[in-house]
Amino acid sequence: MNPAQTDAYLHRLGLARPPAPTADALRELQLHHLRTVPFENLSVHLGEEIVLDENRLLDKVVGAHRGGFCYELNGAFGALLTTLGFEVTPLAARVHGDEGRLGIPYDHLALRVGTADGSVWLADVGFGKHSHHPLAFAERGAQPDPGGTFTLVEVGPDLDVVHDGTPQYRLELRPRELADFVAGAWWHSTSPASHFTQSLVCSRLLEDGGRITLSGRTLTETNEEGARDVRELTTDDEVLEVYRDRFGIELGSVPEVRKRG
Repeated sequence: MNPAQTDAYLHRLGLARPPAPTADALRELQLHHLRTVPFENLSVHLGEEIVLDENRLLDKVVGAHRGGFCYELNGAFGALLTTLGFEVTPLAARVHGDEGRLGIPYDHLALRVGTADGSVWLADVGFGKHSHHPLAFAERGAQPDPGGTFTLVEVGPDLDVVHDGTPQYRLELRPRELADFVAGAWWHSTSPASHFTQSLVCSRLLEDGGRITLSGRTLTETNEEGARDVRELTTDDEVLEVYRDRFGIELGSVPEVRKRG
């Protein structure tokens, strides 16, 4: 990343450049990222190519004020953290599905992040509803977080990331590169079996700890206590207004789930 890209990224997050790559700075960066850059799969249904290249990701997340799914969000976030002096290692994970079945290899991209104060963290801005703050990588006890209670549980050579007692994904500890995830991104954006091709989602964390999610035309706002307000948007103008005013995404037409074989 060049200095202009870094400044533009930080401007989008509403943050100044941190003076040092500390644990506190990482915590602030992750929290603001979750509040500002939505988790969304609109490209899958708009016919937009998903390219796991640093400059292409920055063009989308920073230049176009869009979000993305895990490969894009954590790919771009990892580039920002590296530029700011953090030690960043991409890690692959397989998501726990129905009945505990694990997803495909390279199902998810998360980040191991080392800081100047010697601490190591699991940072993740690309898993939808997840921890608001980075998780201590070496800690095996319960880690309270505004998003719930998280635990990193050893499973052979891997780690299960557990949220409120439910395993979320199984993390492999071998270092990866962004290019390793191309096949996973292709599968999730093209396969009829992928949940990303079956539905539309755009979601971000709210400043009060709640969450706003637009799934197709269903708008759900959840407060920090878990109370939900759900309403159906009846016109295209309403949908486009929510994308623009609540997610910062300007669209020319309403995305629709694309039919696939």
